[in-house]
Amino acid sequence: MAPTSPARDVAIVAFAQSDHRRRTDELSEVELLMPVLHQVLDATGLKTSDIGFTCSGSSDYLAGRAFSFTMALDGVGAWPPISESHVEMDGAWALYEAWVKILTGEADTALVYGYGKSSPGEVRDVLTRQLDPYYVAPLWPDSVSLAALQAQALIDGGDTDEPALAAIAARSRDAASSNSHAQVRGSRPQGEYVVRPLRTGDCPPVGDGAAAVILAAGERARELCARPAWIRGMDHRIEAHSLGVRDLTDSPSTRLAAERAGVFERPVDTAELHAPFTSQEVVLRKALRLGDAVAVNPSGGALAANPVMAAGLVRLGEAAARIHRGESDRALAHATSGPCLQQNLVAVLEGES
Repeated sequence: MAPTSPARDVAIVAFAQSDHRRRTDELSEVELLMPVLHQVLDATGLKTSDIGFTCSGSSDYLAGRAFSFTMALDGVGAWPPISESHVEMDGAWALYEAWVKILTGEADTALVYGYGKSSPGEVRDVLTRQLDPYYVAPLWPDSVSLAALQAQALIDGGDTDEPALAAIAARSRDAASSNSHAQVRGSRPQGEYVVRPLRTGDCPPVGDGAAAVILAAGERARELCARPAWIRGMDHRIEAHSLGVRDLTDSPSTRLAAERAGVFERPVDTAELHAPFTSQEVVLRKALRLGDAVAVNPSGGALAANPVMAAGLVRLGEAAARIHRGESDRALAHATSGPCLQQNLVAVLEGES
């Protein structure tokens, strides 16, 4: 199947994120988000009135109230009226919507942000609300238990073992040592079992954070950024809702999204994978055909900071930032949502010579 070719050149021209922390009790969602929005706008010199479209990603379940995203608009500034949308998903899917909006010609610039505060409640319990409401959710299997099922299936199938998973954790958190925004930096003992075979080190930290990017089309992107990260392709796919009909050791949706985004046309040098659990990196590497020559999660990935509803957008932003700095020429960015890599988004970003 041939990849989809974008009708317009669209690039990520700026990226900002918060310092991801275990708790931000002193901050509301708006106060968490506002510095990030100011930083990403300042990077381009744009004002809110210069933005053609605004799109956000967050979760009412984390906030514990309906339409909580409307409060975040106070941080954006919605008067005079703006063109705005919201997805009850990770901010990566908000970026996808904004990208499509620009491709249609309805906007030339877009502001995209995602944020989440996991600290006020038990995020493992909150995420059970993503599950099938009739057969699975009433059993309350939490996100770590489901990830452990996937990890055990990989071990039973000979795809990995516990020392290999520990090596992924150590490599990721060592890489995060140079990332001032990361919540967990530097390798550490794997710790006790949370749910076998996953230990503390195999699981993501729970914390609060926010991220934002600015998209722009064509020459406008070149005006705003010295080396734009051009989105050469992007696609997202979903697995069957029922875990019982899936092979948890593989991710066909990731592979198909990568195909449609053009990942396999030629090699990438960087891959920012949204793999909250070490075992999920094993699945994604196989689906995306990533060899040892590819720098995987040089930022530390979701094992170093996993703000729910922003971690996927951070992967896109980190990949773009490496292109902005000249550290990458062709990067892959991946985001996921749902249990055991249920929904997957893949993008290809490129820099100009």
